[in-house]
Amino acid sequence: MPNDSIANETPVGESKKGYRRILLKLSGEALAGSEGDSKFGIDAQTLNDVCKEIAAVVESGTQVAIVVGGGNFFRGISASESGIERATADYIGMLATVMNALAIQQGLKQIGLGARVQSAIPISPVSEPYVRLRALKHLNLGRVVIFAAGTGNPYFTTDTAASLRAAEINADVLVKATKVDGVYDSDPAQNSAARRYDRVTYDEVLQKRLGVMDATAIALCRDNNLDMRVLSINEEGALTRMAQGHNIGTVISSS
Repeated sequence: MPNDSIANETPVGESKKGYRRILLKLSGEALAGSEGDSKFGIDAQTLNDVCKEIAAVVESGTQVAIVVGGGNFFRGISASESGIERATADYIGMLATVMNALAIQQGLKQIGLGARVQSAIPISPVSEPYVRLRALKHLNLGRVVIFAAGTGNPYFTTDTAASLRAAEINADVLVKATKVDGVYDSDPAQNSAARRYDRVTYDEVLQKRLGVMDATAIALCRDNNLDMRVLSINEEGALTRMAQGHNIGTVISSS
């Protein structure tokens, strides 16, 4: 059932031990800041804050992989509506995710954390190709792996790429970091009476059209019995506390 209050942060159930490996889904907009012209492109302070949050999670003992979107530079669906062929628009969007992935990699390196970009579209001068076993090796060595270019195929979103990569690397949980602190029954920015869910199932997300991710991404998580957590990337320390097993944000599960 929905929960009006902030979720209890006491570690619960099996999550007391925390998560061994997480897949973090970041939108491109999450890197753009919130003021003025910084809504387009990458805001340096926002990037630095996000990288510090990721570093804290790794330092706490959790392996981190990332899928990042490209909406702060280009959105394929929106561009296709203006006349660009959909497949071409999606490929442009994939290249936008590579720019964000490289920025995150550089941000992490600047604070002393090893990171590798793996692209689903081969771009050998700036990234590794996506190779599952190589990604797992990097993670086991304590490096952050940033998956770029979505799935490498048009007509699939970076949400679907996040679900796919999370399943492929056997992540314990898929974490969607957004500008809000969980899943609500309506848009909290437009409805002050919106109620937040503490827990919800994937079937309920689809039936109630809660808009967490696209239907393909939700179905992939549900069918692979992969839990998802939705939390705020702007809440300092939230990601680390979640990785340590605290009940942060909204949990979405198969049952």
